[in-house]
Amino acid sequence: MRPEPAVEIERKFDVDDDVPLPALEDVPGVGGVDQPVEYRLKAEYFDTEDLRLASRRITLRRRTGGEDAGWHLKLPAGPDERHEYHEPLRKSSAVPKSLLKLIRVHVRDGALVPVARLDTRRTVHHLRGAEGQILADVMDDQVQAEVPGRTPSTQRWREWEIELVDGSRDLLDAAEAVVTAAGAHAAAHRSKLARILGDRVPDGAAEPPVPTPSGPAGDVLLAYLREQVTVLQQQDPQVRVDGHDAIHRMRVSIRRARSVLATYRTLLDDTEAVRLLREELKWLAGVLGKARDAQVMHERLQRMLADEPAELLLGPVGRRVDVELGGDYKKFRTQVLRALDGRRYFRLLDALDALVADPAMAPRAAEPAHRVIPALINRDMERLRRVVHDARTHPAGLGDHPALHEARKDGKRLRYAAEAAAPIGRKKVVRIAEAAQVMQKTLGEHQDSIVTRDLLRRLGAKAFQEGENGFSYGRLHALEQAAALDAEARFRREWEYFPTPLRKK
Repeated sequence: MRPEPAVEIERKFDVDDDVPLPALEDVPGVGGVDQPVEYRLKAEYFDTEDLRLASRRITLRRRTGGEDAGWHLKLPAGPDERHEYHEPLRKSSAVPKSLLKLIRVHVRDGALVPVARLDTRRTVHHLRGAEGQILADVMDDQVQAEVPGRTPSTQRWREWEIELVDGSRDLLDAAEAVVTAAGAHAAAHRSKLARILGDRVPDGAAEPPVPTPSGPAGDVLLAYLREQVTVLQQQDPQVRVDGHDAIHRMRVSIRRARSVLATYRTLLDDTEAVRLLREELKWLAGVLGKARDAQVMHERLQRMLADEPAELLLGPVGRRVDVELGGDYKKFRTQVLRALDGRRYFRLLDALDALVADPAMAPRAAEPAHRVIPALINRDMERLRRVVHDARTHPAGLGDHPALHEARKDGKRLRYAAEAAAPIGRKKVVRIAEAAQVMQKTLGEHQDSIVTRDLLRRLGAKAFQEGENGFSYGRLHALEQAAALDAEARFRREWEYFPTPLRKK
């Protein structure tokens, strides 16, 4: 089962030991305040030795005491907001697998060890609305924290927390005004863990430069790569829990990164490292591709079967499609999960992190983007034109010419190159990206037809061997062949209006 997060919206405040809690009944919108309840909370926080989670504002803890004892994983989700995943305490002290899946992309093959222990005396005040509902909780925490190690360190402090339950952000603002007027001030640290770890947490990467037309060409490449690495990291946990469309999104981010590394490879100094990185990205896209193709074919055939008249479906066609392709997806997804837990994948993630954090740029990367980037896009356009010429010299409808498949791949490469080049501010770059996307979609339909027809031949043969009627498989095959001819015809028409190369400025 996929764990579902709770949304935690709270604000923290530093406060001196001798400051009394204000009258919370004075908070606008509060109808009453319960008698305070005191808890003793003991929490142990886990991270890698180099604090990879903390550097990404992620906290993982095991806590006893209080109303929500158990394992808690908190992921940043915006100002004042985090997504919290909870698992109950068990006999085993190991991190629950359901939580580990959500952070494996950051932890990789690093060991999770205790990095801090907190002992908190918490006093909770429930703020209720006019109808008795709990609007927010105000917590008064006396904290004693320890960082284990060869030279353990301890700290003591007091803080207040205001956490929304059924209240609004307006209530949160109003409560903040009351507690700050009483002598509290916004916490200097975003969490208790950040406070106790202090400067042990690696500094976050400096804000990357925003690419501009006159800025370095290398900034254009790096901005696009960072975007794709971020998408990959976001989709990794979704793939692990079988999230909707996650395999597709992760695969697209990998393809985009691999493609722009080919188009803009002259901007990077270490061409051999780029080649090796592209090979590893190709491997991962291939692993994901098998599972994705099974999904696509299953959905495609289900739609075709739903459109067919019942009297033309002879035999258990739908059941055979579901069994075959459902089984394929399950098998290939198992391979995906095995790969995502492997050393090869973790080292690929390390290489991507290193590339976007501290790339070795070639001298050309320092030149203005508006001068360098168009030539690289034009090179991809010329590559595409050559393969399209080959495809168009082959008579339409006489088979599935390999040049059509190559044109689809080269069109996709041009699309991603143009998408990455958006910061140079050329309207024609946008038109090139849009035209390449249309061509990619059209030829993608043609390629899907080829794969589906091959599958239908295999399913029909297997059905015949088992004594079933093969008529429906042949009919679906013919429909797919007609769809391929239509896609090829559209591609030929669309190419007539494809944009010309970019002019130098």
